[in-house]
Amino acid sequence: MGLMRWWRSGRARALLASPWWRGAAALLAGALPALAFPAPGLWWFAYVALVPWLLLARGAPTARRAALDGWLGGTGFVLAVHHWLLPSLHVFLLPLAALLGALWIPWGMLARHLLAGSPGPGRAAWALLVLPSGWLLSELARSWQGLGGPWGLLGASQWQVPAARRLASVGGVWLVSAVVVAVNCAWVLLLAREPGPGPRGRRTATVGLGGVTACAVLTGAVWAWAPRPEVSGLVRVALVQPGMIDGPDAADVRFAAQERLTRQLVGTHPDLVVWGESSVGADLAARPDLARRLARLSAEVGAPLLVNVDARRSDRPGIFKSSVLVGPSGPTGQRYDKMRLVPFGEYVPARSLLGWATSVGRAADEDRRRGSAQVVMRLPARAAGQDGAGGAGRSAGAPRADARPGTGTTPGTAPDTAPAAGLPVGPLVCFESAFPDMSRRLARDGAALLVAQSATSTFQDSWAPAQHASLAALRAAETGRPFVHATLTGVSVVRGPGGEQIGARLGTDRRAAAVYDVPLAHGTTLYVRLGDWVPYGALLVLVALCGREALRTVRPLRPPAPALPAPPVRTARG
Repeated sequence: MGLMRWWRSGRARALLASPWWRGAAALLAGALPALAFPAPGLWWFAYVALVPWLLLARGAPTARRAALDGWLGGTGFVLAVHHWLLPSLHVFLLPLAALLGALWIPWGMLARHLLAGSPGPGRAAWALLVLPSGWLLSELARSWQGLGGPWGLLGASQWQVPAARRLASVGGVWLVSAVVVAVNCAWVLLLAREPGPGPRGRRTATVGLGGVTACAVLTGAVWAWAPRPEVSGLVRVALVQPGMIDGPDAADVRFAAQERLTRQLVGTHPDLVVWGESSVGADLAARPDLARRLARLSAEVGAPLLVNVDARRSDRPGIFKSSVLVGPSGPTGQRYDKMRLVPFGEYVPARSLLGWATSVGRAADEDRRRGSAQVVMRLPARAAGQDGAGGAGRSAGAPRADARPGTGTTPGTAPDTAPAAGLPVGPLVCFESAFPDMSRRLARDGAALLVAQSATSTFQDSWAPAQHASLAALRAAETGRPFVHATLTGVSVVRGPGGEQIGARLGTDRRAAAVYDVPLAHGTTLYVRLGDWVPYGALLVLVALCGREALRTVRPLRPPAPALPAPPVRTARG
């Protein structure tokens, strides 16, 4: 209430009358939601973080000013959430943020149109539907890979909230974003009512309270009735994180370090060993010596290795980032080439126009090549007499050994069931874990385990590693499939089918090989079945609003109906 009293005071209006102060306020208001994301991780703040931005746009004197408030707020949001890109992109981050910020121009105009003054119950109800829909279309547009991809979607700030993850299982991260924006709009309706005892303000506040209640009821209904996959077994997965390794021979030193860490897994009987992104710096067909070392390592540990090759291919032109499965006999032939590349980090969009970015930042000197299709791999059978027995298919209720820090099992504790041969695994590479549609496609194609191989060493001391690791919880919840996020330098983490954390994460200060007993699940979530129905629903809401406004515009243009002739006047005579 103190905020609203200040907002209505003459001092606030005088301050915001200055275009420079108002612009600065819009940038700051747009940046506030970044505090809900890792590393601050103030998830609860997301439900009020948009209120200052909405109040600013609501009070804009003109639609043009509201559009500018939306643009500047969007620019502030992108800068705050992606500020850790500054060492790589340098000054180029500013025009990029301004470009993406323009996607919030319509949202600012909608906020003024629906919230200005003291909106009646009808306009207030429309605001609770339209403003979340407008926000979703902004997020959907910037989720195009050419514009940077869906990093920093508002719903992703709720990764650690079980109820929000359950919403994601129904409508993906989009439904979570919509609920968060709707709650913020409801607070504005509660706070921004004009003072006084009039019934209009009370009805508007009632709509705001109803909006908060509706969001709570929706979340409760989803929690109670949404179908969820059932845990059906365990698979034992080992992660190898070698830590920061720099220098001219970094690729060879890293490979040797990963070998040493992997040999520590002998006797732990994993079903799969996962190395991080760019863990192998040469094509295995061109370097048979590396392929033989990996094959021997697989035989010693008793499990296939999923490595990531970042190198020029020997069988085709160009550099690829590829997930490659290696067994005791060498590469199995199962390979996935990364499809969605990081703008500027792995390719420069419109290089003929923007190639100068390589001279001011860490943009890619040569564009990497894209894969053509997603792949579901199947774990190979172990050779006869090979040490170790896998854990896939083991009863989820079977007792587990006491876990040591960072692991889900104790070395030397062998599972008591058949190997995991044939287990379908869906690989993703780094940035691709931000795309909900990619993990959904893998789940639809039969993947029982999702694995993302990543490397954020360029941004080691920033918010980036924690932000990236948090995405595993959402992708697991959306698909109902466990998600393994394996990195070179942290943060590495394993998430169960509902997005819950399995074991301890490996932070950016760790060099370790850790083993996790990961629960598998069968069944599908509503999001896997229905896909992106929430953004499509948002589009229909906006179309309905446009139709409503068109009808209101057309009605006054209709010619008035002709007046009926007046009856003749009769004069009474006495």
